[in-house]
Amino acid sequence: MAQSTNHNSTAELVHVGFGNYVAVNKVLAIVTPGSAPIQRMIREGKKKGIIIDITSGRRTKAAVFSETGNILLVAITPEALAGRVTAARSGRVAQAQAD
Repeated sequence: MAQSTNHNSTAELVHVGFGNYVAVNKVLAIVTPGSAPIQRMIREGKKKGIIIDITSGRRTKAAVFSETGNILLVAITPEALAGRVTAARSGRVAQAQAD
């Protein structure tokens, strides 16, 4: 018998381009894929099948590491993604204050 638990946390989604969204509350790190260690992690991730490529064929500008162990490859810069997260959070705070 499955039990359901009531969590007050909701998924905070941020648009990462091409109709794709990332749950920000599940993100551990957002990094540029230029360094050798990150490139190595991406290569190893492809072998393990933990890479989620949501670039739609564009150049990878950021790698997003999630709590689930997956690595998401996105076509926007880490700075742009961080700006979207900040904008989403400030909008949510403004909405909560208006209520």
